[in-house]
Amino acid sequence: MEKQALPADDHETGVVEPGAGGSTEAVELASTEPPSRAGWNSKVEYFLAQVGFSVGLGNVWRFPYLCHQNGGGAFLLLYVLLMLVVGIPLFFLELAAGQDIRQGSIGVWKYISPRLAGIGYSSCVVCFFVAVYYNVILAWSLFYLGNSFRYPLPWQQCPEQGNITYKECKESSRTSYFWYRRALNITDSIDEVGSFNPYIVWCLLAAWTFVCLGMFKGIKSSVKVMYFSSIFPYVVLVCFLVRGLMLDGASEGIVYMFYPKLEIWADVQVWRQAATQVFFALGLGFGSIIAYSSYNPKNNNCHRDAFTVSFINFLTSVLATLVVFAVLGFRAKEKVMACVASNLMELLQWHREGLVSLDLMPLFNHSDPETLGLEGYRNWFKQNGSYISGNLTVCDIEKEMQTGVEGTGLAFIAFTEAMTLLPGSPFWSALFFLMLLNLGLSTMFGTMEGILAPLRDRFKSLAKHKIKFTIISCIVGFVISLLFTQRCGNYFVTMFDDYSATLPLIIVVVFETFSVSWLYGADRFLDDIEAMLGWRPYVVYKYLWKYVCLLAMLGLLAATAIRMFMKTPTYMSWNQEMASEVRLPYPDWALAVLALLIIFAMLPVPVGFIHSVLQDRRKPTHRDTETGHYNIVNTDETPMTDMSDPDQRNGSVLS
Repeated sequence: MEKQALPADDHETGVVEPGAGGSTEAVELASTEPPSRAGWNSKVEYFLAQVGFSVGLGNVWRFPYLCHQNGGGAFLLLYVLLMLVVGIPLFFLELAAGQDIRQGSIGVWKYISPRLAGIGYSSCVVCFFVAVYYNVILAWSLFYLGNSFRYPLPWQQCPEQGNITYKECKESSRTSYFWYRRALNITDSIDEVGSFNPYIVWCLLAAWTFVCLGMFKGIKSSVKVMYFSSIFPYVVLVCFLVRGLMLDGASEGIVYMFYPKLEIWADVQVWRQAATQVFFALGLGFGSIIAYSSYNPKNNNCHRDAFTVSFINFLTSVLATLVVFAVLGFRAKEKVMACVASNLMELLQWHREGLVSLDLMPLFNHSDPETLGLEGYRNWFKQNGSYISGNLTVCDIEKEMQTGVEGTGLAFIAFTEAMTLLPGSPFWSALFFLMLLNLGLSTMFGTMEGILAPLRDRFKSLAKHKIKFTIISCIVGFVISLLFTQRCGNYFVTMFDDYSATLPLIIVVVFETFSVSWLYGADRFLDDIEAMLGWRPYVVYKYLWKYVCLLAMLGLLAATAIRMFMKTPTYMSWNQEMASEVRLPYPDWALAVLALLIIFAMLPVPVGFIHSVLQDRRKPTHRDTETGHYNIVNTDETPMTDMSDPDQRNGSVLS
């Protein structure tokens, strides 16, 4: 690559420090920066981008569910433990590699060895899979945001036809009906394709337009949007937390949330779910971390960044969990008290008919059943419920809280229902869906950067036409995303969310960890970081990368693969006749699509390896001088220098 002057805003004016091997050659970084690569104007911009990418919709609708289902406070402790020994070391590895080599994911792994270039391409493929379905969720948020400016909210009451309430709404709930019938107009199964949903198509076009406008000039344009999209969600979460804590039932929700169940640690599946959440919460393997850190100055303290971003991510998850369960606690308390009032009125009717004796009746004001209270009713039911023949229920608040608290069920059903109970519900609804939109946008910027930056670094022609490349990529993404706007589109979103990224990304990170810690050498990588930062990271990272992280990722890979192939893949469908959710197995053609998604995402790794081996065989006389031919790692060799230096780029780093 021809040497070019560094853009004035990249802040790189220093030289590469000599590594442990004793090399004293100074390479002027200002002359080695690719012309297409800009830099962050400030550390604040970088933090907003990195935090905006890692903090996404999963922090709001996935983490609270996992925490509640897997032991509450015990899950939090397990999550922090895995984040410290696995998540942060791997996050630090990607930050350091991107910052030192100053390339996207393709360039980083090709620099270490051309035989590993497929790792970067796999990251790009997975990023693309995620981008095409993730933006559909933003389209749904836009649809709900637009409907939030109506009063009363359209999901606040069931529609009627000739003074007769629609059966589907009456037998389910107002918010479930609006989500499945009005927003998605969903079919009964993935086999029934249905037509395109015009409202969602227009919202999807708007979502891709927002992404394109935020990305068309690279990080220089996206960071301006991130000043709002990364900060605004925290303002909304704090507002919801303050309002939520003032609601009746909030304390019950938070108690159920954080009550520790330490016995859950004995369950292997809990460890798998905690490790998977750490993995995806930090965005490992996507290539976006590498891409963002590659715009940093060489002497940036990426070690401190790894801890800071990780803990901001964790604290955001905890904040979102408090908000979710404060509001869901209020919703559950409202529904349970309605259940209590209904049961007491039925008891009164039975008493009047002589079916229930007076001594079995609870003491309460007959004109105001709520005077008995939830605790009073539960105590009475525990003592006398078995003596009452009928359909009385215990009115369990925890059971109510478990209804629809994960994923889209949380955002578009449970949370929307809770907001209809708040005074000024349109305001809170608009605030909530605007928050989801901003969380999704900042994550989409990072995901798209994980695709565009490596390809621009790899292909000069794309770097020369950055704006056209970005616009065309967004157009292609929009066209493919139309698949998810069909009436069965929600089932495809579930398919992509569950299977297109999980296994391929874990494999990508296994290869990343192995290539750095064993092929390149953990000691040698620490030498490079020392030359870059001016101080040597703790030696514990060597053992974490070589053994703990690698074994943990292999264990997670095995557990995920076993669970995926031993358990028949299923999805949650909506049955219009029953007006309820039904779990169905994927048909054979859908299983074939699942297999193709996984294979296509992993294929670049072996293809890249075979391609590099074949290239080596065509040039046997230069085998010992080519990058990528390695024998035994020598930890005293010269550390990695800037990828842009043609002399260094053509030399062996693993010989």
